[in-house]
Amino acid sequence: MKPNLSPRRGLRLWPVGPVLILAFITAIAVAGAVFFTAWDLLGVQGLKPERRVDSKTLFDLVKLSFGVVAGAGALVALIVAYRRQRVDEDAALREATRLHTERFTTAVSQLGEESAAVRLGGVHALAGLADDAPTRDLRQTCIDVLCAYLRLPYTAEASIPADDAEARHAYLALREVRHTIIRLIRDHLRLTPDHPRSWQGHDFDFSNVVFDGGDWTRARFSGGHVAFDGARFCGGDVSFGGAEFSGGQVSFGAAEFVDGHVHFMFAEFSGGEVIFEEAQFSGGQVSFTGAQFSGGQIFFDTAEFSGCDVSFNAAAFANGKITFVSDFSGGKVSFNHAQFSGCEVSFDRSEFTGCEVSFDGTAFSGGTIDLRQAVGNAPEGLPPTDVRPLPSSLLLPERWHQPAV
Repeated sequence: MKPNLSPRRGLRLWPVGPVLILAFITAIAVAGAVFFTAWDLLGVQGLKPERRVDSKTLFDLVKLSFGVVAGAGALVALIVAYRRQRVDEDAALREATRLHTERFTTAVSQLGEESAAVRLGGVHALAGLADDAPTRDLRQTCIDVLCAYLRLPYTAEASIPADDAEARHAYLALREVRHTIIRLIRDHLRLTPDHPRSWQGHDFDFSNVVFDGGDWTRARFSGGHVAFDGARFCGGDVSFGGAEFSGGQVSFGAAEFVDGHVHFMFAEFSGGEVIFEEAQFSGGQVSFTGAQFSGGQIFFDTAEFSGCDVSFNAAAFANGKITFVSDFSGGKVSFNHAQFSGCEVSFDRSEFTGCEVSFDGTAFSGGTIDLRQAVGNAPEGLPPTDVRPLPSSLLLPERWHQPAV
């Protein structure tokens, strides 16, 4: 497998003749501008003509002539040196690209080996290649291959027969390779953007990946496009604790949370877009406890909460826009002690039927939290019984209002 890149353009240099002519014209123009500026600043009214030139003046004219010739030679030498430097740099880049491609082919071939140890070697080799890549595009190619490996068909532990030891051993070996890829990507996303080995700002495609564990704690998803569309979280502990989602777009569209524990505890969502459209929360636990939503846009449009324990306890919603056009039909969703301040939150056409939804102790200040078009029974804690009058930012259906105590 070779890097999937557009054809590399060769070095573009103008012919040396036109470049020299242009350089001399520019030099003369600059010298003329400097001369006339000095003339004006000194207030010179004119030149005094001399019919005879003494030896000193003649010697000065000779020195000036030699100076002009030397300056022209230096200008030519500078242009030639610059062109040579560009040619050398281009040749070095070509050589580095060739070596990178050879190493890339070897590393990719290791990923197809039967031995898990050899595949692990290929994974580390690809990560090292990404770090040493001579161009951003070549680094992205290495990242794409690592992500593609995660997208390969994968059978989770729950589907393996209990008495099939060989299948279980193969599963554990493959799981180790996959979790190593996740760990390596996470470690590179923890580095600051100015670090030479940081992978922040690159694209990551985890579409339809099966996650049965994985540690993304403190990873920084900033810039670029990160896709978890159609991903299936079906066991183990997947942690995004303390992760930062800022700028770019991170999408969990149509993702399935069916088992295990997925944590976004104390994660920060700021700027850009985070999408949970059509996500299905149907089992296990998903926690946004202590998460901070500030700026940007968060979409839970047409998400389904059924049979899953989802917690937004103590989460902070400030600025930005968040939409829940969702179906709360089962399980438990908690916003207890969350803080909504200065943001636009919409539950337009959300259905609260058969799901235990709670807003106990939630604080509303500034912005708009609009549930006027919500369907079903009022969630626990709405309207709040310990706050009178109701916050102007909290907009509820008329049928949910209760007389003041």
